[in-house]
Amino acid sequence: MPSTNDSASLLTPDVILRAYAAGIFPMAESEDDPSLHWIEPKQRGVFPLERFHVPRKLAQLIRSDRFEVQVNADFPAVIAKCAAPAEGRSTTWINPLIRNLYGALFQQGNCHTVEVYESGQLVGGLYGVSLGAAFFGESMFHDVRDASKVALVHLVARLIAGGFVLLDAQFITPHLAQFGAEEIPRKEYQKRLAQALAKTADFTVWQPGSAVSGATVMTTIAVAQQG
Repeated sequence: MPSTNDSASLLTPDVILRAYAAGIFPMAESEDDPSLHWIEPKQRGVFPLERFHVPRKLAQLIRSDRFEVQVNADFPAVIAKCAAPAEGRSTTWINPLIRNLYGALFQQGNCHTVEVYESGQLVGGLYGVSLGAAFFGESMFHDVRDASKVALVHLVARLIAGGFVLLDAQFITPHLAQFGAEEIPRKEYQKRLAQALAKTADFTVWQPGSAVSGATVMTTIAVAQQG
């Protein structure tokens, strides 16, 4: 469907969740844009969790546990980092309205973060929305090479362990394609979404603050690939 503006006064966390359940998601044109636009791509990017590919060198890095990975530890810092200028991107679609709405979703347990730390400093991470057994990835960042990739792999392992069946990437980029992300038509996406929403899953299957080793992450993904 075409993008449409919506009145900020009518937007609530519940409206956002209903939109995800209908297969659409919000974005702003820029940080200064006071409104949001509903997006429903004709071709949707998804990660088949059972075929998620981890490049060999990245797998070695994850097993080394060089980075400390946490979840749901610092939503404000993660979304601020995702909205900050980065290499190849001087503007952001994350406006104050999105920060407020997703902050409210975080407080009610429908938005989650993955944080990657090095020497106590936040150097990478991502955030997204969970609904049923679907997880909708929103944005990621890195200040240190490979930190966002580590966050993504840890996310996938957690989703597999928690019983999720759909990881929505929204759009495909070369960065995501290397992990096995693929585009599917809107009709097929709606079918998979309906199946995911009919199930339940647990993002906190590994409790926040508990240590999840890189070896556990890689083993979880490998077992899923074996069927």
